[in-house]
Amino acid sequence: MNTLVAVCIAPSGTGDEYAPYVAEVVKIIRNSGLKCHTYSMFTEIEGEWDDVMAVVKKATQYFTDKGIRTSVVLKADIRPGYTNMMDGKIDRLNKAIEGK
Repeated sequence: MNTLVAVCIAPSGTGDEYAPYVAEVVKIIRNSGLKCHTYSMFTEIEGEWDDVMAVVKKATQYFTDKGIRTSVVLKADIRPGYTNMMDGKIDRLNKAIEGK
């Protein structure tokens, strides 16, 4: 079942700057082979449910395996019969904005 998630995985108690920590998580997600886009607060991942959730788990474990308290915010969109939701949603939105 194709799934699109927006996920934010962040460490707690590591100081004021998260970028070096989050970079490691984003590398894990990007190296997964699943379609993904990273934005300022979330990374979107699209693929089969089990594959997406396995990547979220692996990325989360990057911190937890080091004993770091970790916060995960996840939003999922499961739309049976649809693929390429990550780009398709934006395409449909832009067409609506343009009045097409």
